[in-house]
Amino acid sequence: MAKVNIKIEGIPFEVEAGLTVLEAAKACGFEIPSLCAFNHGECSKGSCRVCLVEATGARGLVASCVYPVADGMEITISSPKATAARRTSVELLLSNHNKNCQQCEKNGNCELLHVAKITGARDDMYQGEQTPTTLDKISPSIVRDTSKCILCGRCVERCKNAHGLGILGFEKRGFNTIVAPAENRSFAASPCILCGQCVSVCPTGALMEVSEIDKVDEAMKAGKYVVVQTAPAVRAALGEEFGMPIGSLVTGKMVSALKRLGFKKVFDTNFAADLTIMEEATELLGRIKNGGKLPMITSCSPGWVNYAEYNYGDLLGHLSSCKSPHEMFGAVLKSYYCEKNGIDPKDMFVVSIMPCTAKKYEKDRPELSVNGLQDVDAVLTTRELGKLIKRSGINFVKLPDSDFDNDIVGDYTGAGVIFGTTGGVMEAALRTAAFKLTGKELDRAELHEVRGLQGIKEASYDLGGVQVNVAVAHGMKNAKVLLDEIKAGTSKYHFIEIMGCPGGCVAGGGQPYVKPCFLPNEDADILDTYKSKRAAALYSEDESKALRASHKNPQIIALYEQFLGEPNSHKAHELLHTHYAAKEKYPEA
Repeated sequence: MAKVNIKIEGIPFEVEAGLTVLEAAKACGFEIPSLCAFNHGECSKGSCRVCLVEATGARGLVASCVYPVADGMEITISSPKATAARRTSVELLLSNHNKNCQQCEKNGNCELLHVAKITGARDDMYQGEQTPTTLDKISPSIVRDTSKCILCGRCVERCKNAHGLGILGFEKRGFNTIVAPAENRSFAASPCILCGQCVSVCPTGALMEVSEIDKVDEAMKAGKYVVVQTAPAVRAALGEEFGMPIGSLVTGKMVSALKRLGFKKVFDTNFAADLTIMEEATELLGRIKNGGKLPMITSCSPGWVNYAEYNYGDLLGHLSSCKSPHEMFGAVLKSYYCEKNGIDPKDMFVVSIMPCTAKKYEKDRPELSVNGLQDVDAVLTTRELGKLIKRSGINFVKLPDSDFDNDIVGDYTGAGVIFGTTGGVMEAALRTAAFKLTGKELDRAELHEVRGLQGIKEASYDLGGVQVNVAVAHGMKNAKVLLDEIKAGTSKYHFIEIMGCPGGCVAGGGQPYVKPCFLPNEDADILDTYKSKRAAALYSEDESKALRASHKNPQIIALYEQFLGEPNSHKAHELLHTHYAAKEKYPEA
């Protein structure tokens, strides 16, 4: 790689040619205030003007995030001219901003407030008319408040980069410009898959998940039998809400915190992940043996299901009919568990702690109910759980480890744990499918061919003389490739796993924010490695379990013997399976 010689603040450095001034400064140990490149690199480049510096060869100040270095360039960050210009840029952003910081859900993670402090921005330096506000609170998953938007475009780019979609864009013109779905529609009236990736990159409180903390509070006050379940990805990220390193596995502390919060029972969704594998593997083998529709595609990611219903309505028959694990668990709790413990299902209130904002929408789907009762009553994101714990004065880091409740339900195998990362559902399903076909366990539990962060992974396995071709995709941009092959009749696969969020649930839209400006002690490449670190935590728990295949879970075996009969039985279909329907992309407003 070619090198160039530059000076920053009078100090000579040799850096790679082609870097921007901002990138070069970072590599040399300088932090130029910024709202873009070193947080996610997805924005309308140069739009905010917060990273202005002086550079020789330029006419005036330059936006360091877009201006390239050149041999002999001298860069000045701290000159009065540059520091005053950066302060003015932030003050202008604040002049059109709703500054209710104390009430804002993003307080503590607001990058605008962060750069305002660094630049010394003064309040109300520029006053005047503000852009008319849109407050979209119709969606069950995401709130959009344009009064807090700084038009950085990160959400626009994330939607394109992750999913190949353009749900959000710049609407209107001039001073009236806002970021919105087409025609300034609500998320609820657009083909948004509600994954929350836009929320995860928003630097302010312009995009946030719909909070259901109050709903849980009300259920507890009303004397409901409130139980909670936690998705596998939550344990690999919750610690970050309390300053612990990315990738910390906090299973025991999480359980202790939930018990102190007053939930009647604290269950692990991994139990239902094992149950999902039993149903899904049986369904797959049935399709292979009986000439059913192939490839079969997983259905546990509601963001992916939304995408399919909006964009590939003619392929919905390829989706597994299995409900997602937390919905299965809700159905089992309100039937089997209530029956065994003499609880009226109407008195039970099921809370799911999920890494995903789309789960909030999913729980309200009328198809996910039994006998007039929704399987799940409330969904809290990992971030919301962090808020609950902090609100209650619990010192999370000092909590002892506790075990999940597992009286008749709740125990789990290693296969259930790895559901939280891309490739995990596939690996878990193959462990059980192999046993069902051959009566023998796989020679190795770790199927590395379907692990990792490649956009599309594929493999072929000989399962007792049956050759099964599989593929794994995460993010709808990658999923589209596999779906178009199915439409064209060229797909060679029997089984496909699709996850809505890039990296899988470990990087879901409800997980703790990964923003380097608030993580000074993390590695410089944290945006490239945080998904792998969280996934590694789940794989380590899988390896620590004595049982690593879903069909070996003794409570799952008992559930079938005492209640469901067998996988894919009539009763299992009543409780654990669902259906899908094509959706109109832009219904009449």
